[in-house]
Amino acid sequence: MPRDPLSLPARLCLLAWDPARPGAADAARVHHLVRAGALVELVRRGLLRDDDGIATPADLDSETGDPVLDGLLELVRESLPHGWRPWVALHARVTFDAVREQLVAEGCLRAEKKRVLGVFPSVEYALARRDTAQALDRRVREVLAGQVPAGEAPERDAAVAVLAAAAELGCAGDPGGAGARRRDRIAELAGRAAPAPALRGVLDEVCGAVSDETAHTKAPTGG
Repeated sequence: MPRDPLSLPARLCLLAWDPARPGAADAARVHHLVRAGALVELVRRGLLRDDDGIATPADLDSETGDPVLDGLLELVRESLPHGWRPWVALHARVTFDAVREQLVAEGCLRAEKKRVLGVFPSVEYALARRDTAQALDRRVREVLAGQVPAGEAPERDAAVAVLAAAAELGCAGDPGGAGARRRDRIAELAGRAAPAPALRGVLDEVCGAVSDETAHTKAPTGG
């Protein structure tokens, strides 16, 4: 059984998993989404803080006990200072891969060894606990739809919903379908997810980076 509750980046990784197109999760916008969730989780836990727009470790020794989060925390400590938006993209694949392997270890995903052209070894990943992913999907839909007052939604649920909306995941519904009402709801949830001004600033920054990557991915290419 997976830990309850799953960490923020683990929830976002599962939400991005499309059983019909499992390879779609291994894309830059999902890498950025999972990294954004890990950054917000570290800020929520007090291990990263905002220092004039720079992601800064709160101290040099603390750990979470979660190898994904601790790996990112170590990377931030050992790297040159960066703002929040650069950190959403910088080596984001590393965090995504670590979350994916964590979900395999917890039984949420299944790793299947394959051979490409019958020769080259490869690994494909599939949902092993579809019920867990479906429950997360339903929860995000309920929170975004307003079935739960924003002030009563758990902070992590609110954060997941806001980040899922930034990445335009399927559970977030039609991004253009509700206009001002949808924007107001997301703003309410962002306030719930990040009650402290510093955390709200971080959430806004990482959501902006995820939205930018999503828009870039969807933009038509010339030819």
